[in-house]
Amino acid sequence: MDFSTVYVPGQDMDLTLRREFNELVNMTAQELEDWLKEESSTGAGWQKEDGSGETIGHESGRKIIEILKKNPDKDPDKYEDEDIDHMRRVVAYNKRHLAQEETAKKDTDSKSYKSLKNWGHDAQKT
Repeated sequence: MDFSTVYVPGQDMDLTLRREFNELVNMTAQELEDWLKEESSTGAGWQKEDGSGETIGHESGRKIIEILKKNPDKDPDKYEDEDIDHMRRVVAYNKRHLAQEETAKKDTDSKSYKSLKNWGHDAQKT
C-alpha cells in the first residue's frame, strides 16, 4: 500500500482524503472499540491537557469509531465537516508516523504500534 499520495491539481481534495483515510484506517469500528478498552491502549501517546488522563490518540480513536459507525458504507455525501476535519488529522498522523516508525511494524509492545492503533491503523495487518 502506498501512502505517499499527494494532491494533484484538478483532483477533488476530499476524494483523496477519503481514500487515504479508508486505506490508513485498516481497523473496523469493532476492532478499534475493542482495542480502546484494553489497558495497553491508554499508555501510548501524549496526554490531553484537560486533566482526564486520556491520550490524544485514544480520543482520536473514539472519534474514528463514530465516523466509521455513522457511515459504514463510506458514502461521500454522509461525511460532515467535523468528520472531514478529523479524517484530515488521522491521515496526517498515520502517514507521518508510518514513515518514521519502523518499530511499529515489528514490535507490538512498542508505544509506536499502540499509538498508531489508537489512530485506527494496525501496523501488523497487511
